[in-house]
Amino acid sequence: MNRFPLWKYVLIGITLVVSFLYTLPNFFGEVPAVQISPVRTTEKVDSTLLGQVESSLKAANLGYQGVELSGNSIKVRLGTTDEQIKAKDVLQNSLGGRYTVALNLVSASPAWLSSIHALPMYLGLDLRGGVHFLLEVDMKAALEKAANRYQNDFRSELRSDKIRYGRISREGSAVTVHFATRDQRDAAINKLGTAFPDLVFTPEDEAEGFTLTARLKPEAETKEKERSLQQNITTLRNRVNELGVAEPVIQQQGDSRVVVQLPGVQDTAKAKEILGRTATLEIRMVDEQADPTAIQQGQTPYGDDIVTSRDGGKIAVKKDVVLTGDSITDASPGFESTSGQAAVHVNLDGKGARIFKDVTRENVGKRMAILLIEKGVAEAITAPVIREEIGGGRVQITGMESAQEASDIALLLRAGALAAPMQIVEERTVGPSMGAENISKGFRSNLWGFLAVTLFMVFYYRVFGLFSSIALAINGIFLVALLSMLQATLTLPGLAGIALTLGMAIDANVLINERIREELRNGATPQAAIHAGYDRAWGTILDSNLTTLIAGVALFWLGSGPVRGFAVVLCLGILTSMFSAVTVSRAMVNLTYGRQARLAKVSI
Repeated sequence: MNRFPLWKYVLIGITLVVSFLYTLPNFFGEVPAVQISPVRTTEKVDSTLLGQVESSLKAANLGYQGVELSGNSIKVRLGTTDEQIKAKDVLQNSLGGRYTVALNLVSASPAWLSSIHALPMYLGLDLRGGVHFLLEVDMKAALEKAANRYQNDFRSELRSDKIRYGRISREGSAVTVHFATRDQRDAAINKLGTAFPDLVFTPEDEAEGFTLTARLKPEAETKEKERSLQQNITTLRNRVNELGVAEPVIQQQGDSRVVVQLPGVQDTAKAKEILGRTATLEIRMVDEQADPTAIQQGQTPYGDDIVTSRDGGKIAVKKDVVLTGDSITDASPGFESTSGQAAVHVNLDGKGARIFKDVTRENVGKRMAILLIEKGVAEAITAPVIREEIGGGRVQITGMESAQEASDIALLLRAGALAAPMQIVEERTVGPSMGAENISKGFRSNLWGFLAVTLFMVFYYRVFGLFSSIALAINGIFLVALLSMLQATLTLPGLAGIALTLGMAIDANVLINERIREELRNGATPQAAIHAGYDRAWGTILDSNLTTLIAGVALFWLGSGPVRGFAVVLCLGILTSMFSAVTVSRAMVNLTYGRQARLAKVSI
């Protein structure tokens, strides 16, 4: 009656072992470290760089606990935070601007645990710390980017009404259109003034012709700055989501700054790289008339920009931007169908698809350069010859050096183009000292709460109370193991959720024990009372936990930040408590009393 089949004991045993292994890394703590990553994705770290890092540290008489290659970065373990800060300064000076050197914390758990992907939980800013960035939007560049858009729009509008014009130039945020006659300029004023009400147009008569200069109105300029800031905030949120960061804080500060807090981030160098990069895509036509020799000597033809290509050479591209990353709706890494080379597949919106189709139709046989602009430096990823008109809004960008580079570029383009460049003006890695007191108080509150519950249960229910307390401890192990497996970020509200979960979990055992007592008072045999107690209490346990689970799901769905963290812990704790309180505790009861055929009494 009260015996489990062997497979149930084996299942519980395996669950306990796995849970213990995945809980274990949380007890080893972390050690301070610095992480070195290349600024550009095309550069790779290797053993040569590893040797350079070790030599720099030895030359500065800095002791370290270990240096290891981790992905495309190098992590240096150090003994103290003082050594960590000194090592960062030394390595940044010796390696130069090609590499990002960031403060970090790495797990001190043994390598064999990491090999089975047993990793500790992340802790939030209020417990462990994390990364804090303050970024500033370059509003001047935002207005210049808006002027670039108007350049292309002016061409489309003037061509649609067949108004002849000379060249269209830009100086700062002002766009100037040149005309041969006054009548052409007057026609343009009527057309453009109607089409672009946010612009103020200033006509001027010059010796060589007639010009029309367009500038944003003050109120439109304010709106453009606000739009740029909000788009950048949205883009940063998308990029943080791509990083998989839990409970991030991204909020506006002032008119041009954004605060980004990434609690529990371990790979701070990667976070800084993704957030700090201003990678945007531009498509421009190659100037076929430019002298290659003059270009290699650095002589820039009028109306062109010189950019570096992937092979190290230089090409001249026209200043006029055909298409920007604003038109990108999706980007995914892949491979070129014929050569198998790594590539990025880009989808354009309706307007971008039309522009790209028109440009490729009008420039068959000419070269088109696809530029990736990072930190203000443009690089021609590829400059293919246009063989035919390309419609449908799907573009394939080849020229990637590796699948990882294609993945990184696709991530940046998919997350959205920044409306304007952003610079990191403040960076802080918040250490664990600020949260040490919170961790200590949270741990002590859980420990004392557990001990108080255990004393009460053992005093009131005797041996069955002891079984309930052991099941409660196992429930805590299950919960921590699940949070570790999910790599969740634990905050102070999460600790409160653990305390609440442990307090609620014992309710199930109280219901079971009281039901067994009731059955014994009604004259049932001990074996029958145990069986009935577990079976008949299950419905009540399920109902009570289900209603709490619904509330937890609602908190997760409607809440944000720490509230969602609390909800995650609560929901997981309910699920683990139902297993531990019923299955695990009954397994202990069955092992103790189930094999006694003539059981006279039980200690309850």
